[in-house]
Amino acid sequence: MVGVSKVSAFAILTLVACTRVPDERAISRPAATATPPDVTSTPASEPIVAQLTDAPEVPAKIYRDHPAHVIVNLTVNEVTKQIAPGVTYTLWTFGGSVPGKFVRVRQGDVVELHLKNDPTSKLPHNIDLHAVNGPGGGAASTFTAPGHESQFTFRAQNPGLYVYHCATAPVPMHVANGMYGLILVEPPGGLPHADHEYYVMQGELYTSGKYHAPGLQMFDMDKGIDERPTYVVFNGAEGSLVGDLALTAKAGDRVRLYVGNGGPNLTASFHVIGEIFDKVYPEGGSNPQDNVQTTVIPAGGAAIVEFTVDVPGTYNLVDHALFRAFNKGTVGQLRVTGPTRHDVVSEKQADRAYAGAAADGPIVAHISMAPTGPITDAERLELGKGTFARICAACHQPQGQGLAGTFPPLAHSDYLATTSKSQLIGHLVFGLQGPVTVNGQTYNGVMPPVAFLSDDEIAGALTYVRSDFGNALDVVKPADVARVRAQVASKP
Repeated sequence: MVGVSKVSAFAILTLVACTRVPDERAISRPAATATPPDVTSTPASEPIVAQLTDAPEVPAKIYRDHPAHVIVNLTVNEVTKQIAPGVTYTLWTFGGSVPGKFVRVRQGDVVELHLKNDPTSKLPHNIDLHAVNGPGGGAASTFTAPGHESQFTFRAQNPGLYVYHCATAPVPMHVANGMYGLILVEPPGGLPHADHEYYVMQGELYTSGKYHAPGLQMFDMDKGIDERPTYVVFNGAEGSLVGDLALTAKAGDRVRLYVGNGGPNLTASFHVIGEIFDKVYPEGGSNPQDNVQTTVIPAGGAAIVEFTVDVPGTYNLVDHALFRAFNKGTVGQLRVTGPTRHDVVSEKQADRAYAGAAADGPIVAHISMAPTGPITDAERLELGKGTFARICAACHQPQGQGLAGTFPPLAHSDYLATTSKSQLIGHLVFGLQGPVTVNGQTYNGVMPPVAFLSDDEIAGALTYVRSDFGNALDVVKPADVARVRAQVASKP
């Protein structure tokens, strides 16, 4: 639109949205046989105060066989928190964390919502719930100044998983600063059984500094308008679902994830590496799809995904727009314990030299690169050299020089010299997340586990790295690797 400012364009967009005529072709609900009571009337039974939870936890399933009067209390807090190691940001929140509290109600419930704005807040806020049938989703009824409380009531008519967010101007800024969450309206009888339910929500952060620039960061409106987020994260911060904060399950468990996308700009491509979603309820609706690899979640939308984990190990949750995962922080983890399942998937069975098509001969099946018997230290070192070339060199580079600002060097490494063998083995077997300082430079990436390698392969690779590239350290034995594996496996 030539000659129209961003402000006037926003005003036109708002006017059009507020005066849109309903599409007569849209599917409408059947006419009610009787007029239901006003939602503000006094209920016959005592009201229920909704249990609310912080991500990744989800409130307990609702077993009621009837609608109820449910009170939801949400408090707006403006808080400064860490969004990445050494990086802080002032978040605007529903309940003190990002995303906001998970709300769970039943279809037909009359929901009395109280929005309280903490006296320490500097700005007014409100709430627009996508589960509300009515203009603004409750935004006009909940505009709340600091130190005030607003209240309105709505009937939860449509089952599904819905986003809620702040809708106070400038709306995108309030959302980008963390003001979003999910509300689940369960159908009568609820959803099928799941062993674990978790709450995961993606969002964007637009900071004045670059990715991992340290210190307190300010909001950058120009980046927001241009849709150039500095961070794209799960549950409000980089690393919020990894390591000790990872989701957990046991092999054979059925896992249900309530996944939202606060946006405010990007469409998410949600994927769990190593799993296929048995069922996906696209956009949080009622009709599931089966056997889905990656599901699209629009900004301001949600999806319910369900799957059974058969094989133990660490599964990474990512936005499959992969630069966001590897360079902006959209990585989570699901750690699964239990017995191995070779009937489902094997470990690596073959790795041999390949000289090109001219050398192709009969295919020999099940050639294991793992030694079938004892090997010498020299053979193990050669095995380690090959393992390094196949697995490690892509990131750490062929001569161990690393990649500036991204992957730490292994050549002349003070980290290798000062870190115990057990800890180094643990990095390979269990992965590494978080900052490490090598030769005076701090790196903060994600090193995936390579536990599929044999003890000989891991011992050989570490021995090769510790004895080459200008390092002069002693050997790592397969028994050292086995000991590290056994220590963790023996924990309850």
